[in-house]
Amino acid sequence: MSSKGLFITGIGTDVGKTVAAAIITKALEADYWKPVQCGDLDNSDSINIARLTGLKTLPEAYRLQAPMSPHAAAELEGIELRIDEIELPQSDNLIVVEGAGGVMVPLSSTETYVDLMVKLSLPVVLVTRHYLGSINHTMLSWKALKEAGLNVVALIISGKAHESTESYFATQIDIPFIRINELEEFSSETIGTEAQRLKSSIKALMA
Repeated sequence: MSSKGLFITGIGTDVGKTVAAAIITKALEADYWKPVQCGDLDNSDSINIARLTGLKTLPEAYRLQAPMSPHAAAELEGIELRIDEIELPQSDNLIVVEGAGGVMVPLSSTETYVDLMVKLSLPVVLVTRHYLGSINHTMLSWKALKEAGLNVVALIISGKAHESTESYFATQIDIPFIRINELEEFSSETIGTEAQRLKSSIKALMA
């Protein structure tokens, strides 16, 4: 494997990004890292990923109390998030990094998650989900990632298929599509089953 890991981002909030991150982490037997956690500090994404995968999670760079955009949550605590203070943790293992919200979510008044992805220089996985408006959100996210010069290696489609939408994506987005099934419950068993089913496709992203 030639890379240190993958950066998982999404077209917005609640599109299945954390579930995708759990499945990818499990499939790669990787470490997991969330640079900024906003809210739910006692039930954070890192805690849930550890529960779902049984794998190692790395300490967040920032832990903020309010369940808000990182820049706003930081402002409430009187601090400013700085990308130059966020470094990929040391690990001998691959690291799956999960962003927050969408591609252009601000970390401060001058920096967004795109800037963090550029700094970390990891291959990027974009997670989408079908809903009215998702084509627009997906294409805007794809365009922002490509214009930033990022290496986007897969589009994860979370949930049920939508033939016309995916046919359109196929004319515009020249990377592999990977479908994560709609999970009726999130458990170590369902995450493990999806990770095993998709293992070869996910491992191919690291080639």
